[in-house]
Amino acid sequence: MTSEKRKPVALVTGAAQGIGYGVAEALVADGMDVAIADIQPEADHREAMDALRGKGGEVLYCQGDISSADDREAILAEIKAKYGRLNVLVNNAGVAPKERRDILEATEESYERVMRINLQGPYFLTQGVANWMIEQHKVDAGFKGCIINVSSFSSTVASINRGEYCVSKAGVSMMTKLFAVRMAEFNIPVYEIQPGIIATPMTAGVKEKYDKLIAEGLLLQSRWGTPQDVGKAAAMMARGDIGYSTGQVIRVDGGFTIQTL
Repeated sequence: MTSEKRKPVALVTGAAQGIGYGVAEALVADGMDVAIADIQPEADHREAMDALRGKGGEVLYCQGDISSADDREAILAEIKAKYGRLNVLVNNAGVAPKERRDILEATEESYERVMRINLQGPYFLTQGVANWMIEQHKVDAGFKGCIINVSSFSSTVASINRGEYCVSKAGVSMMTKLFAVRMAEFNIPVYEIQPGIIATPMTAGVKEKYDKLIAEGLLLQSRWGTPQDVGKAAAMMARGDIGYSTGQVIRVDGGFTIQTL
């Protein structure tokens, strides 16, 4: 039996809540089985996982820290044992600095933490998944796969009170280009989604600030983005709707990055 006759399998990191959960919902709706990797125990998100399974997809919850090499290896081992295949990787897991500090005052400890989780972990998880996808491609000419990196508009927009976050997301953007080049010979596209101001637990602490900015006209589309907005973009990529566009970036930011006069 080839991979084309079985449901595609997707791994979404940091998907117990927020953007990752919105992506997982969209992929399940498209008929995929989804492995969710998150640092928190499944019991902490039981209701959300039950709701996801109720949408018709099989959900495998893999607890692990994406910044840990051992945990990354264990996550992939769980997926191999359960499904024996992986078609889609969505690198979504990420953190903001614990404290927003001016770049003249930020600590190396904060920088290292953010970079390990937001860039180093996804980079080497992608390395492991890419090699597995190449193996699948070699044994099954009909194998369909793709890699999707969720970065941020902060990869290009400077925020001096969270510089380590901006640098980590700029690194993810280059990672997208690098893996797009490397995986092209295997016909495995690599994409990037740059979310803007999305309503998630990560942004809950700055809601008042962004409510005011949005009301004052910060965005062309005057509303917060939702995890479902990002999920729709990821589903389009995972389905292969833009298969001839490897390396490309989709901005889900309400028009924020358009310069106007």
